[in-house]
Amino acid sequence: MSGNILWKFLLTALILFWCVTSITPLKDRPFEDYFVDQATSENYQLDNGDLVDVSDFTSIVERAQARVDAKKAPSLFIALRDLGVEEEIDYAKYFPEIELKDVANRNKRNDILLKYLLTSAQSQLRLGLDLKGGVGVTLKIDEKAQSELNVYEQEEQLKDAISIMRDRLDGQGVAEPVIRPVGDSAIEIQLAGLSTKDNPEVIDVIKKPARLEFRKVHPSLDPRTTRKSDYPVGYEVLYMESEANDGQTIETPMFIKRIPEATGEIVDRAFASQNQTGGFQINLVMTDKGADIFRNVTEKMVGEPLAIVLDGKLYSAPTIQDVLSKNAQITGRFTQREALDLANVLNNPLAIELQVDEMYEVGPSLAKGSRDSSINAAKWGAIFVIGFMILYYFIGGVVAVVSALVNVIIVLGVLASLGATLTLPGVAALVLTLGMGVDANILIFERIREELRVGKSIKNAVVLGFQKVTSTIVDANVTTLITAAILIWLGTGPVKGFGVTLAIGICASIFCALVVTRFLVDLLVFRLGVTNILGLSLFPEKALDFFKFRKPAFIVSWLLVLAGVVSVVVHHKNIMGIDFTGGDEMTLSFDQRVESGELAQAAESLELGEVNPVYQTLIGEDREVLKIQTRFGESRNVLEGLQAAFPEANFEERGINQIGASVSSNIQLNALLSVLCALGGIMLYVAFRFEVGYGVGAVVATIHDVLMTIGVFVICGALGIFVSGQFTAPMLAAILMIVGYSINDTIVVFDRIREELELNPGTTLRQIINMAISRVFSRSLLTSITTLLAAVSLYIFGAGVINDFSFVFIVGIITGTFSSIFIASPVFYWWHKGDRRHVEERELTPKKYEWESSKA
Repeated sequence: MSGNILWKFLLTALILFWCVTSITPLKDRPFEDYFVDQATSENYQLDNGDLVDVSDFTSIVERAQARVDAKKAPSLFIALRDLGVEEEIDYAKYFPEIELKDVANRNKRNDILLKYLLTSAQSQLRLGLDLKGGVGVTLKIDEKAQSELNVYEQEEQLKDAISIMRDRLDGQGVAEPVIRPVGDSAIEIQLAGLSTKDNPEVIDVIKKPARLEFRKVHPSLDPRTTRKSDYPVGYEVLYMESEANDGQTIETPMFIKRIPEATGEIVDRAFASQNQTGGFQINLVMTDKGADIFRNVTEKMVGEPLAIVLDGKLYSAPTIQDVLSKNAQITGRFTQREALDLANVLNNPLAIELQVDEMYEVGPSLAKGSRDSSINAAKWGAIFVIGFMILYYFIGGVVAVVSALVNVIIVLGVLASLGATLTLPGVAALVLTLGMGVDANILIFERIREELRVGKSIKNAVVLGFQKVTSTIVDANVTTLITAAILIWLGTGPVKGFGVTLAIGICASIFCALVVTRFLVDLLVFRLGVTNILGLSLFPEKALDFFKFRKPAFIVSWLLVLAGVVSVVVHHKNIMGIDFTGGDEMTLSFDQRVESGELAQAAESLELGEVNPVYQTLIGEDREVLKIQTRFGESRNVLEGLQAAFPEANFEERGINQIGASVSSNIQLNALLSVLCALGGIMLYVAFRFEVGYGVGAVVATIHDVLMTIGVFVICGALGIFVSGQFTAPMLAAILMIVGYSINDTIVVFDRIREELELNPGTTLRQIINMAISRVFSRSLLTSITTLLAAVSLYIFGAGVINDFSFVFIVGIITGTFSSIFIASPVFYWWHKGDRRHVEERELTPKKYEWESSKA
């Protein structure tokens, strides 16, 4: 095997190994079983000579389980942790393969070990609220804070708190959380795949106000030697914890001034790092104004201790050795996770204190029947794409499918390593990734076929095909990568999450096309001697005059866009779902449980509007409630309809709250700003790589596709055919996908126009454009067919939001293919007034033809 093939094979194998390891295990393992399985099964002797008796471990687990059974602890994880503290148990000795010798404190060592085992037992790829459910918490503004705020101030504080919570959860690696206001003084947060039983620290991090203060320490008095009657005025006693050599915790009391010298407002950012002793600390970087304040404080206190207090707890009191201004550190007994969490909270401090009002388990928001049918739809979509590619390209089809599957595994592996959450629209997007993943392979195979038609041998055709198609693949994907980068930069919440997923998919697609597919094709042709890898050719190259239809196609297309825009304006009050507008949330008790899918179907048949039923189990209470989310003012009408439809359930109202939008106006604005900036970025890149006219054509075509897709979706919804016409959170991702798909298809056409301009110097611009479109037409059709197979199967076999999601993408695929021929190319042609010299004069690197260079 040649070195060129060998390095591609080794690189692919290495990346695949890492990705498969990242997504293993695919399913969560019960913590109880995993904890027992990972413990040593043999007695052995510790370094200090003590004998480890495995039977003791079995007894510990039984006692912990008894606590859970007696409802003295909510889970085995909490029971084991509490038992370790009470009975001074060191769990580390039962897990000798997990190295924790550097952690001297036993309780901290136990905590680290239990969290490590809990994380290891869970799947690396978490499922979203719609597939698995999770936990929810309602946080209320502290009553004292409420009394000090007027209505406007309270509303603003709540908005700020929601924004801060989103940033905190992003810093925690919690993806796709639902965060929205409830009433006028509370926030509801739902976290997918987590448990308040086993992850109580997540809730602690969420609700911390993070009040950082720099305070004076009394220079002479010590609380241990001072009578209470002699305590200094204006000071309070705080305790600083430190760790002795034997691991015991020592608490040192100090007199700390109540009024701070400076607060956390002077801090610009915080980050965690490892210190010289191997522990972890939080580094503080001050703002410009904060640096001046901190300099003034430390200037007066050289030689004196300065206390660093966070949320009323004394963390450290270093003696000021020199004047400080820009930087400071918080040292203490921090684990790496604690230091990261604390830095995250300091970067997103709350101005008001929030209290936990209610905690509950959240059932899957998607009914079991809908989940099963949509997952089956995803399977059928993958089968159709794989089947078509193999039937059409034979051996080449197998290569394309293997490359596309590697693409999906890489995307999943990277998402898992980032701690992402996989929702049902995410599963659908993966199927579409499979469909779009064969796009580059089709481009490669059709280019190889082109070389074979002009008489090249299979080996030369392969080499030339990859050479000529590489720049096209890179250009098409880089433009989409620009979109992803701007979504990550400017986006928030689901928009930012989509940008990350899109960026991963693009990089994986480029790698799979240029490394995996190349490796497999080279292996077949150059090492195994295969001479026919392409199979059928149902779309032979044929010169067609596409420009003959450009004007009527352009006019009809934009008239349809206009109709869609008018429809959006007319129905704007009804097209935005609860995710965007908020609504009522009614809590119901019941005697007989009715599946949420049946409730949703009943609401739809009774024409009660958008209704989202979700079951919740309150933590600490052995009862389940049903929460019905509806449009504002519609909850009681919905209740009456459901009571009539399911009399045996005996639904009774227990309370109504108004909930805000889970996709806030800030997220919507950022999404719009991101798309506009992405279009600007695409135009600049295409202008630099090609020429300005190409950039204008690409941007106009992309705007056309997005408006067309939205318009058709709204029109169909208004007519009551094909779709609901309601915009929900997943629809945001679907529309953003259209931007990527549209620009990808357009760049392929433009790249071929540029190539034909170089190869045919005496041909008119109109002929060049027709020639280029004719030569990529088969590729455009084949790509549309494979992606449509995935999207149509999702639409036919899917349910609920998947129907709307896939319908939007079906329209987007059709308009994307159409616009690259009848919108982007004519705009490019009109921009240059039909004159090829106009194109060449405006290129950054004008072409030099042979007859011009020979005259020199």
